[in-house]
Amino acid sequence: MNRSSCREAVFHRVAVACDHGGLALKDVVVSSLEGLGIEALDLGTNSPDSVDYPDFAAAAAYRIADGTAEAAILICGTGIGMAMSANKVAGIRAANCGDEYSASMARAHNDANALALGARVVGPGLAEALVERFCTTPFEGGRHARRVEKMMELETRGVEE
Repeated sequence: MNRSSCREAVFHRVAVACDHGGLALKDVVVSSLEGLGIEALDLGTNSPDSVDYPDFAAAAAYRIADGTAEAAILICGTGIGMAMSANKVAGIRAANCGDEYSASMARAHNDANALALGARVVGPGLAEALVERFCTTPFEGGRHARRVEKMMELETRGVEE
């Protein structure tokens, strides 16, 4: 990715996972990551045969949770199922983004550690731009850190009456 060469990546290793609907876009994402100097950990799928997106979202999310990867990029038809599935794993903050501003803000204000893309919604050029924005935008901290802490506390909070 040539246009991002002036921006430094905030991640070194990113897990990439897709279902059959995201297979075609996965190669674009992997190439984009490599162009940013980021190691892409390709978790599949590698076949057009139908698979279940929660299995692949979980594989990537658990790589973040165990420290094998710092972030993930998840691809299915819409990005919705991947994001919803990944967000079930403790510590994951997956954002389904279809525009550059949202991809930047997901990182800057929400410290997102997973980007979900919809292959039937986002074309290759936009996917490259989203990957670049997501992977080169640092978390701003400050007042946003307090909000992210509150968000993450929701994982352990019981039902309030």
